Amino acid sequence: MSQAKTLTQSELEQVLRYISTKQRYSIRNKAMLLTSYWSGMRVGEIAALRICDIRNEDGTIKNEVRLSSNQTKGNYGRTVFINDKLREEWGNYLKFHKPKDLTKPLFFTEKKHGFTANTLTQWFFWLYRKAGVSGASSHSGRRTFITSLANKGIGVRVLASLAGHRSIAITQTYIDVNDEMKRKAVELV
Repeated sequence: MSQAKTLTQSELEQVLRYISTKQRYSIRNKAMLLTSYWSGMRVGEIAALRICDIRNEDGTIKNEVRLSSNQTKGNYGRTVFINDKLREEWGNYLKFHKPKDLTKPLFFTEKKHGFTANTLTQWFFWLYRKAGVSGASSHSGRRTFITSLANKGIGVRVLASLAGHRSIAITQTYIDVNDEMKRKAVELV
């Protein structure tokens, strides 16, 4: 089985443009997509997020999300660090989606239920297909997150920790070597 496609910035923008043309759930859809790209969370972790996982009691958005062992792969809890861009995106989403019960799922389906890992995987599949990006999957955001940070010189140990991998060998398989990385490398000689 081939690895998920690592998206270029223009492909990500293409998907975001497609999302913006869809009025009904565009705010939710943008937040789900960018959660994948800006946090590196697995699709099952995104599906398992609850509002109380990302929002402080005073209504502000947390800069660290602590995932419990039942929310992650391998049954090991982990901390996901949230950048300012994603915190802002989640804040915008929660202005639209004003939940009363903070233990409810962060992202919901048309029927107001939480996504399962499988339904969110299918959602990503159809999103990329409808947006005209071939080869992308629910894992593309995670893989792009890791590759992008590697391209910026972040060490593999840090990448493994951010990804929630227990082995750097696994993390290394996520890094997509591209021409830009090779150009930067030869300029260092």
